[in-house]
Amino acid sequence: MPTVIRKSRETLMEFRREILQAVSWQVRSHVWSPPTDAYETEEAYIVRMEIAGVREEDIEVILENDALLIMGSRSDLPERRAYHQMEIRFGKFANAINLPGPVNIDEALAEYKDGFLTITLPKAHPNQIKVE
Repeated sequence: MPTVIRKSRETLMEFRREILQAVSWQVRSHVWSPPTDAYETEEAYIVRMEIAGVREEDIEVILENDALLIMGSRSDLPERRAYHQMEIRFGKFANAINLPGPVNIDEALAEYKDGFLTITLPKAHPNQIKVE
């Protein structure tokens, strides 16, 4: 059974994401954010993103400090067409997820299957934390 953790304060990343989304309505940004789940188990932090139709080589995953950044692009079909309904986003996408604790990057795993990118970041135990 999944555990839901609710925070009373907004994290800096959530605040920044809300500002960027509010601004994007005004400037018509071409960057979109795919639906993303971020949760943790006893052993790892898991991030799962729905990005059907994206090629693996068009996905970039970066772990910097305590933030996971996932970027990429989904190509549109080249032919012209007159839409009657358009809900599938194309073009560049990005999402930043603030990780609640240190991870063991050497054992991290990313898998893209059935339209979902799943990133598993094992939690670092105190003796695994690297200080640079």
